[in-house]
Amino acid sequence: MTRTPVMGPLIPPGAESRCIDTSLGRVHLLHAGTPHAERVPLVLVHGGGGDAASVSWYRLIEPLSRGREVWAIDLPGFGGSMDLDGVGSAARMAGIVSEVIDRAVGAPVAAIGVSMGGDVVLNLGLDHPECVRGIVAIAPGGLLSRFRSPVVHALTWWATRWPDWLMLPLSRVANRFVRSSLRAMVRDPEVIPPEVVEEFVRLSRHPRGAIGYLRYNQASIGRGRMLNDLTGRIGELRMPALFFHGMEDPLVNPQDSVRAAAAIPGAKLVLQPDCGHWAQLEAHDAFLAALLPFLDEIDGQDRGGP
Repeated sequence: MTRTPVMGPLIPPGAESRCIDTSLGRVHLLHAGTPHAERVPLVLVHGGGGDAASVSWYRLIEPLSRGREVWAIDLPGFGGSMDLDGVGSAARMAGIVSEVIDRAVGAPVAAIGVSMGGDVVLNLGLDHPECVRGIVAIAPGGLLSRFRSPVVHALTWWATRWPDWLMLPLSRVANRFVRSSLRAMVRDPEVIPPEVVEEFVRLSRHPRGAIGYLRYNQASIGRGRMLNDLTGRIGELRMPALFFHGMEDPLVNPQDSVRAAAAIPGAKLVLQPDCGHWAQLEAHDAFLAALLPFLDEIDGQDRGGP
């Protein structure tokens, strides 16, 4: 199925816009760099809400594409793939990412994901290990058994059960205040590029801007527990893993990353001080300083297979 992606004015420096057909329809991608025989390609997976490839990876695509190929996907229901219905669970989104890797990249990748995208890349490593040479999870979801207290969890679950005809208009009203919610996500809002803020606001306020994340939450939040909790499986990962988490993250507890890294043999953990949820944007230089040596280690491994 061929569809026209919902595009905005923001294209990160060094990137070009592409589309690829998947089993769900045409998915939008950002592409940069060229294939390199000695360097693993990268696939970047954004977070939830009004996030998209152009938002989360705005500052990273150009430096990461110097000497290696980079692909950043807009998941169904988000960004340039917003006209597609959201697929729901992180496991199902990981299946779509594996299709993109097979059809667009054609080789195992290092998968980098933030927040909801961190949940996706962890599922990718667990369910599609043949696609993945290494995992980088930035403040990842999917490592929580219950959302805050039992009462808050139950109320949140109940809210996700509301029908679309009620939920979507309420989401559009809430997204009028998206600038305030964005400021609450980060430690210092001044470090976020203003063009990134404007794109996040634009996508959040789009008539279809809430659907993708709503479907993820509906698939993830059970009546009494989180349905996407990977805590019991995370130790099954048998590939290099790096967790990067802001110590002042108000949305995802940094201890989730601490426990996950401890469960994976050889995993690396960076807890970044004075940093909130959007760590790859807030602490861009520190993130690159942790990421590049990690990628060098993967590059140095036998590329014959996972």
